[in-house]
Amino acid sequence: MASIKTAISLQKSLFEQVDALARELQISRSRLFVLAVEEYIQRHQNRRLLEAINAAYDDLPDPEEQALLHKMRPQHRRLVEEQW
Repeated sequence: MASIKTAISLQKSLFEQVDALARELQISRSRLFVLAVEEYIQRHQNRRLLEAINAAYDDLPDPEEQALLHKMRPQHRRLVEEQW
């Protein structure tokens, strides 16, 4: 896979933290940034997936549908009781 170089600007204190962590993990700063961006992208995708799942399950009946379901219950109960 091809690599692309990029330049970013960081506050000095953040750069120092990145540099210290890269040394602690014994990886390059570039590798640390790659790992951090990959994790951030994965979290973002997971968040979007969770939002989509929640939206799918948040499809509650509107008041008109709820009224219709309420009216159907007695008839449904009779049909089920007749089968048993």
